[in-house]
Amino acid sequence: MNREMDKELKLELKVLEKGMSIPYDLLLLADPAQAVIDEYINKGKTFLAYHSGELVGVVVLLPLGEEQLEIKNIAVQPDWQGKGIGRRLLQAVIIEAKRTHVKELWIGTGNSSIGQLYLYQSVGFELAEVKWNFFIENYEEPIWEKGIHCKHMLMLRQTLHRS
Repeated sequence: MNREMDKELKLELKVLEKGMSIPYDLLLLADPAQAVIDEYINKGKTFLAYHSGELVGVVVLLPLGEEQLEIKNIAVQPDWQGKGIGRRLLQAVIIEAKRTHVKELWIGTGNSSIGQLYLYQSVGFELAEVKWNFFIENYEEPIWEKGIHCKHMLMLRQTLHRS
């Protein structure tokens, strides 16, 4: 990744408000079932990342209780991937969670999502549990990434505040 470009890239984060159009094209990059997205999109807080007025990324936070949040969806437009936007979205969400005194931040990804596993661990998430056969049982169509069958949900956790 070009670090100089990452530093120069200016992002503006906005919260998705009621009445605004849901960016399904972007959300579907990370979660291939619109029905699944519809189940969670209005239960949490969605941040939209813009660069020069263009929507380039999205991240959805969902409460898991009073002291836990889950990053339910994070996606970057294909033309903007590899420029540090996903990392910056994660860092912004971590700062927001710390500011609101959340104790744990969770994120899940498929066993086949090698790039995402690297990114999440590089910003402080650690593997916490496995939801075996999650994608087989919850999605109608099989998911394949770079020749790997996505079967299991790997849940990663970052502890932000200790009790």
